[in-house]
Amino acid sequence: MSNGVINDIASLIGSGITPLRSNKKYWETPLYPWLKTEQLGEFRIFDTSEYISQFALDETSTRLWPPKTLSVAMYGEGQTRGNTSIIMREMSTNQACCNIIIDESKADYRYVYYWLKNSYLQLRILASGVRKNLNSDDIKSFPINYPSVLLQTRIADVLFRLDEKIALNKRINAELEAMAKTIYDYWFMQFDFPDENGKPYRTSGGAMEWNEQLKQENPKGWDAKKIEALLAKVQNTSRIQTDGYDKVGSIPVIDQSTDFIAGYTDEKDAVISTDEGAIVFGDHTRIVKYIGFDFARGADGTQVLLSNNERMPQLLFYYTILKIDLSNYGYARHFKYLKDTFIILPDIKQAKAFHATISPLQRTITHNIKENVELTALRDWLLPMLMNGQATVE
Repeated sequence: MSNGVINDIASLIGSGITPLRSNKKYWETPLYPWLKTEQLGEFRIFDTSEYISQFALDETSTRLWPPKTLSVAMYGEGQTRGNTSIIMREMSTNQACCNIIIDESKADYRYVYYWLKNSYLQLRILASGVRKNLNSDDIKSFPINYPSVLLQTRIADVLFRLDEKIALNKRINAELEAMAKTIYDYWFMQFDFPDENGKPYRTSGGAMEWNEQLKQENPKGWDAKKIEALLAKVQNTSRIQTDGYDKVGSIPVIDQSTDFIAGYTDEKDAVISTDEGAIVFGDHTRIVKYIGFDFARGADGTQVLLSNNERMPQLLFYYTILKIDLSNYGYARHFKYLKDTFIILPDIKQAKAFHATISPLQRTITHNIKENVELTALRDWLLPMLMNGQATVE
């Protein structure tokens, strides 16, 4: 086992830059991905939301970092500092990303990634105090213990396979939800659900009538109601405050954060059980989640929605709410606006048909979410043990 610092096993360490926003030539012909620190923390990064031009590359000191580069957030909002990701394609970064190209004759880049991931808290402590930020020198001099490259690869293989399976499940879920959204749009926005002959209803001349609340034509016999009129009473259970979230427990805690599962609890009085699943809506964040298992409600702002109408089964309710745009209200209590929104109410036949069609997709999504929880717990248990030598790989 060798003891050293990150700089000992790197061929290059440096940061990126942000080309001037005011110079349109840097941005108007997007060509190369440009990475921002808020994206760091993902396992692997294949793409970004912004791109720079060839002109920006030629006329500024920005550079392209190759695949297998490790990128560490030196500063940023919230919990961003210390987050690390693996860049999987050639891209540039902003100045808050410390980018590390590993000398593969000395180390497996994946092993170094997991070392930095396991060192997240140490990196954040290093960035505390007056400065509150990391810099490239902090990363260069950050300590690392590393065995032979062969053993590094064996350790990295174990953790990498777990992360790859977690990532695969996320991709499958994204594709399944995209399929469900497409079906919803086809049936309830274009109104081309299968008619009695299996043909698209509206395109085949299905009867339509004007709906005054929605200001549009709907299939004949359909109507509209405010969401408030469709809400069933939710059982009165205790809420789990943020400082009460545990890392492990028997009951997942769901709140309005971006994390699907925010934490865990063992408080039985907090459990919400539904046979048909529940919808969680973020009063501040506007995040909408479909929960297909027993859970506990998180802190303030987490609203639970259950339908009281058989013409609006839970899955149809969920995909309908996903379509509602509440972005114009800024930072507000959005639930009151959601409740005041009119939504389409189909006939019972189409409501049940949609539920039957989407249910198998949603069961797979729920299965993958549960599996990812287990895989993440296993990875997080193995990670420190493999990094400090408590566990070995043959």
